[in-house]
Amino acid sequence: MSYVRFRFYLLVATVFISGVTQGMLMPLISILLEDSGTSSTLNGLNAAALYIGVLVASPFMEKPTFRFGFKPMLMIGLLTDMIAIFLFPFWENFWFWFLLRFIIGIGDNMLHFSAQVWIMETSSPKKKGRDIAIYGFSFGLGFAVGPLMPRLLTYSIFYPFFIVALVSLVILIFMLFLKNDFPDAHFHDQPQEFGIMKRYKKVILLGWAGFITTFGFGFLESSLHGNFPVFALRHGLNIDDISTLLPAFVVGGLLTQMPLGSLGDRIGRARLILITTFFGTLSFAAAAFIYQSFIGLVIIFVIAGMFIGSLYSLGMTFISDLLPKSLIPLGNILASVAYGLGSMFGPLIGGTLIRTPGGGFFFGITGVIFIVFFSCLIHYFKHCRNRQHSSKL
Repeated sequence: MSYVRFRFYLLVATVFISGVTQGMLMPLISILLEDSGTSSTLNGLNAAALYIGVLVASPFMEKPTFRFGFKPMLMIGLLTDMIAIFLFPFWENFWFWFLLRFIIGIGDNMLHFSAQVWIMETSSPKKKGRDIAIYGFSFGLGFAVGPLMPRLLTYSIFYPFFIVALVSLVILIFMLFLKNDFPDAHFHDQPQEFGIMKRYKKVILLGWAGFITTFGFGFLESSLHGNFPVFALRHGLNIDDISTLLPAFVVGGLLTQMPLGSLGDRIGRARLILITTFFGTLSFAAAAFIYQSFIGLVIIFVIAGMFIGSLYSLGMTFISDLLPKSLIPLGNILASVAYGLGSMFGPLIGGTLIRTPGGGFFFGITGVIFIVFFSCLIHYFKHCRNRQHSSKL
């Protein structure tokens, strides 16, 4: 295997264990807090801690990466996550767990920012969608494995945390063999040349539709993994049911991750996101009416996952399409901010909607996915109008 492929697969493995961590923590901690009598709103607040960490760390990712390179950022991020995961079972306390999740959010941000920019810089334009799809596939696969970990609670609370920490350590050892690399040299002059506020404004104006897409996926993902276990337990489902339903959504996304990534390269990300969010909206609207049927939810979750389970990777690639290469690192930062905001609001709003009668929890997700669809629809028609205007000139 060539060094380039070794590096790519190691980045993919790093993202996989990050997915396992997030996929495990959300249902596992939610279940443990629910068993201890914690309210659904506070449970949602605890789930939001990870994404508060993502949000707080996002503005500080660019300069350290320019100065120290990708490898140190990746290793520090993974080491931070590993230590925090290892500490979870030693003290079952709401605020201790809140702090550890916050720290994991910071580590995850370091890890994902470095991996995303490294992959985007080294991928050819024709293979960018495919490579980001593999990245998303790996993260999604980790998310599918993560919700299976709560079953290990029957043996000991230490088992799920220690297993994830051990795998993180193995990946960290392999990272020692990576050669350090830096963002393209011309990025260094950008902040001074244009001014940081002008760069932020330009990125937001060019990539707003992509940022709304990553916001929507953050809301969806954190609501499902942070709030749905509580919603399910209160409507008669058990831990084994939850451990099947959450991976069902992720597996649906894995089935279409690669085909959608390649399809986006051919027909355009904007058009593809319109199609996927339209059917995703219909799927979760249907879930609001059949939430008491385990089989019905399994089918709905698989279908919804097939359409919008890869929405994050589509959104990230969409943003890279909309921005010039010099602004992609900043675009990644703002995408993480949007994702963090969505992931923070998801558990908070979802925790409140759980207390509403019926399937109100699913209507909240439906509304947010529809907002993504409508925003991309506006962007698509605006782009078509501008293109027609340019052709007339």
